[in-house]
Amino acid sequence: MIVTDQRSQLRNDVKKLGNILGEILVHHGGSSLLEKVESIRKITISLREEYQEETYKQLKEEIKELKPPVRQQVIRAFSIYFHLINIAEQNHRMRRRREYQLQGDGVVQPFSIESALNSIKENQVSGEVLQQVLNDLSLELVITAHPTEATKRTVLETQKRISIILRQFDNPLLTKKEKKNLDESLYNEVTVLWQTDELRQRKPTVADEVKYGLYYFDETLFDVLPTIHQELEEQLDEYYPATEWNVPNFLRFGSWIGGDRDGNPNVTHDVTWETLHKQRKLVLKKYENLITELMKRFSHSVTRVSISEKLEKSVLEGEKAYLKPNEVWPIKTELYRRMFAIVLKRIKNVGRTEVGYKNSEELLNDLLLIKESVDKHQPSHHRLKTIRKLIRQVQLFGFHLATLDIRNHSGEHESAISEILKAVKITDDYASLPEEEKVAALEEVLKDPRPILLPNEDYSEDTQELINCFQMIKRAHTEFGKRSIEVYLVSMSQSASDLLEVLVLAKEAGIYRLHSNGEVESHLHVAPLFETIGDLTAAPDIMQKLFKLEVYRKHLHERGNKQEIMLGYSDGSKDGGTLTANWKLFKAQQEIHNMAKDFQIGLKFFHGRGGSLGRGGGPINRSILSQPAETLGDGVKITEQGEVLANRYLLEDIAYRSLEQASSAILEGSAKISKRSELGHNREKKWEEAMEDISKSALKKYQSLVFADPDFLTYFNQATPLGELGALNIGSRPMSRKNSHSFENLRAIPWVFAWTQSRQLIPAWYAAGTGLESFISKNDGNLKLLQTMYEKWPFFHSTIDNLQMALMKADLLIAKEYTSLVQDSSVSERIFNDITEEYNRTKDLLLQITGNEELLDNTPNIQESVKLRNPYVDPLNFLQVEMIQMLRDAEHKDEELLTEVLLTISGIAAGVLNTG
Repeated sequence: MIVTDQRSQLRNDVKKLGNILGEILVHHGGSSLLEKVESIRKITISLREEYQEETYKQLKEEIKELKPPVRQQVIRAFSIYFHLINIAEQNHRMRRRREYQLQGDGVVQPFSIESALNSIKENQVSGEVLQQVLNDLSLELVITAHPTEATKRTVLETQKRISIILRQFDNPLLTKKEKKNLDESLYNEVTVLWQTDELRQRKPTVADEVKYGLYYFDETLFDVLPTIHQELEEQLDEYYPATEWNVPNFLRFGSWIGGDRDGNPNVTHDVTWETLHKQRKLVLKKYENLITELMKRFSHSVTRVSISEKLEKSVLEGEKAYLKPNEVWPIKTELYRRMFAIVLKRIKNVGRTEVGYKNSEELLNDLLLIKESVDKHQPSHHRLKTIRKLIRQVQLFGFHLATLDIRNHSGEHESAISEILKAVKITDDYASLPEEEKVAALEEVLKDPRPILLPNEDYSEDTQELINCFQMIKRAHTEFGKRSIEVYLVSMSQSASDLLEVLVLAKEAGIYRLHSNGEVESHLHVAPLFETIGDLTAAPDIMQKLFKLEVYRKHLHERGNKQEIMLGYSDGSKDGGTLTANWKLFKAQQEIHNMAKDFQIGLKFFHGRGGSLGRGGGPINRSILSQPAETLGDGVKITEQGEVLANRYLLEDIAYRSLEQASSAILEGSAKISKRSELGHNREKKWEEAMEDISKSALKKYQSLVFADPDFLTYFNQATPLGELGALNIGSRPMSRKNSHSFENLRAIPWVFAWTQSRQLIPAWYAAGTGLESFISKNDGNLKLLQTMYEKWPFFHSTIDNLQMALMKADLLIAKEYTSLVQDSSVSERIFNDITEEYNRTKDLLLQITGNEELLDNTPNIQESVKLRNPYVDPLNFLQVEMIQMLRDAEHKDEELLTEVLLTISGIAAGVLNTG
């Protein structure tokens, strides 16, 4: 057993990388550059240890004295240092996992699949019950392009190489020469990192974003997903050896990249079609490589083993139908290789000629035929994993790789329907009709099999594009399979008509069909997205109205009586504060679940979480367990935002650990609910009443600042780098809807990003303290009640821990620097004093509830990581404030100064591990 001081290993890695960076700074800028960086670093550390006015002034003077080109080099030095720290911490995560595995029996890593099954077995869940849990288990993660990773792909690839090298230093068998070679390679890669431009020279196109998303499927996800399923199979056999298990494909990945049209005019139907082609091209390439590799391994001869008659017949028929004489495998006795030659030829011709597979089911059948034959002559306790893994990959990824969701704003559908209905004289002004009349008009269209689209009508450009989008979905189902696009999401859903409008558009494209005999076909889920506080409150009633409509129930019947509902974490937090938004999300799930149960409709909640804390961010496993327990069995879907992809899925070991944590959470949570349903759902009515009370007070406090204070938007615009973020080329989508500067149309991403940069993090914590204080003051026993809730209720525990994290990452000393950017000092002083009071109030109450002496005492790894980073983020914040002021004061646009500001934005994002 290897036992080491793990934290010292991490510190050694950081020191090693820091020393290399120091050498590089000397090489490129002389010893004076390194001395300047070290001087600033030591001052900020000293300021952190003990605030003294003299030290503060010294730091400000050091920053002010920096001039180009040294200033940019100093910014880059701190920024790149964060990239190196991130690499070291990821390497340490992998090291911790290995150390758990080395400790042998009895030591199980928390949130591993083994730990989940260990807990399930201890809770006496039978094999029969567990199999039923597995049958219903569903976790889908959906990658998005907003916000795209602030780090360029070139930089990511360099970081990956550094990580691979760093990992090799842990090998105890390294020779002196091998270590020297690793040192040299590490130095060279860090040098490349320093010599590479961090900033994109242009805004990425949707095609760039698609390429970025596919990178993770290619590098890790294609292999890691089947490995997670395989691990579950092996652990089930270990813990329940007497049971024959069937592990379904419970863990899948989807994508929004290339399909998310909401507010992004660059995502057209042609772009989506091209995205589907790129996804198929990648997955076919992966299959081609795997089949080629299997051909090398499956050298079995019919003179040594008995091959199934079905396979032999399939080979003979396949060679005749699909292969030319010179393409047939030359050795007649090697029947598996002959079969793989056929499979390979057909894969290469998918979508090109009649020889190609028409769908992935045909490929799957051929692979199952091979596996069944192999199983007859392979020892039963030593199954061939390679062919089984490939079969699982085909089941998971098909010929589409990842299911692509289509999303659009409800207003776009209403506008198109208005135009279409007017053209056929059903109604002159559909958009102005009361909701009841809208629903009635849409029902009549859906009950009539006749089309309402006019073939030669000159619809507006926007309406025609929407029509083209639905026709593209129909073609995609034929070309790529129905799994290629399964869900159409409606942003800003506020009424039943918002969903019926989509069904009408689907009907006109032939995706939804009413036959003359009254039978219905429906090949697309229609999912509402409830985002704002008002929409979340109204959501149960909206869904109930839909479920009562006969025409909608017929659609649901054809979709297996399943309804997907997306819950937005961003806009609710933006207009109501994070505590209120999270409670409204929790309540909406409860109420919709209970109501749908009465209609015998199964739900899948789609959690639109961002990467940052102000948008529902945090570990996936905690997010899963914090949801209403009764909803886990319905299936869970979660967005994985662009900014977290590299941190979770760049490296195979990290990707495995991230997905294992999520899988273990949903497995254990679902199994315990099935076993303990008689115990309720692990919460008490008085806890929910407490949250309702806290939420109301927090909402009032939040809105008194964000909406009622006439100077708040001025403060936000001036005391954050909001205006400068637009120049950072990190996404194809505009920062606001309709290019409007109003608060309502500002996207939640730049809203959170700007607050994070200024270290105020308002969206992630503000008003929570007032809500908690108001509740505690009403009764002497209320503090004790909140402490019990923190101990026993996963939702409340997760909420409080996320608030702790937000306060830990926020920093009022640094945040105060940004108030100097506000032109009216009385405004900045008044609002910042309010923020300071609320921060201190919230921190004090969190410590009382958790019993901690310091924030995050219960998660020392995260606590130490934040403390380690803060002194290195501080200089970037001081520099950012200085240069934003210069930039805003400049009479003419200064490109070099703007570049430096953007470098600080990128560096701070790397330092706090969040953008928007």
